[in-house]
Amino acid sequence: MEIVKISAIKANSKNPRQIKDDKFKKLVQSIRDFPDMLNKRPLICFTDVDKKYVVLGGNMRLKAAQEVGLKEMPIILADDWTQEQKDEFLIKDNVGFGEWNWDELANDWDSELLDNWGLDVWQNDDLSNENNYNGQNPELELDKFLNAELKRMFLVYDNETFENVIEWFNKQQAKHELENHSQVILKLMENENI
Repeated sequence: MEIVKISAIKANSKNPRQIKDDKFKKLVQSIRDFPDMLNKRPLICFTDVDKKYVVLGGNMRLKAAQEVGLKEMPIILADDWTQEQKDEFLIKDNVGFGEWNWDELANDWDSELLDNWGLDVWQNDDLSNENNYNGQNPELELDKFLNAELKRMFLVYDNETFENVIEWFNKQQAKHELENHSQVILKLMENENI
């Protein structure tokens, strides 16, 4: 591991991962609150022809560290990797292979801390209690959600059912040549006999 000037590091233009708005603010705050974590999770870089360090793993951490105003960052060099290995790492480093144990998180962790640390957690907000909305009408908050450009729906399954559901979605996606599972749901809504 080396400590290098942040000005000698550049983001990878091929990085397909993005972080936006609230999530980015939380990452910035997490680095501001706990900068030492970067020493245990350094950036993975390679040296380009201009002698700059290009990030393979940690592009969002670099962006957040720049926002915080850090002058140096720890890196590990991967100059011995082939281009194929660098490309593979760029993707694999951003894939979430595991699953969260939501029961354990709900019972053993503080949901506000988890949210502050960037984990999307379910909040048990009582919509009838207007105090949860700082004096705003909860119906207005619901309208904001319903009129937002993007919306999410979360379904909770046990592991076996989840695997069966994903397998079914994957089959339908391939069978109907659809781009993603959201399109499978839309297709199902159009034709209940999918």
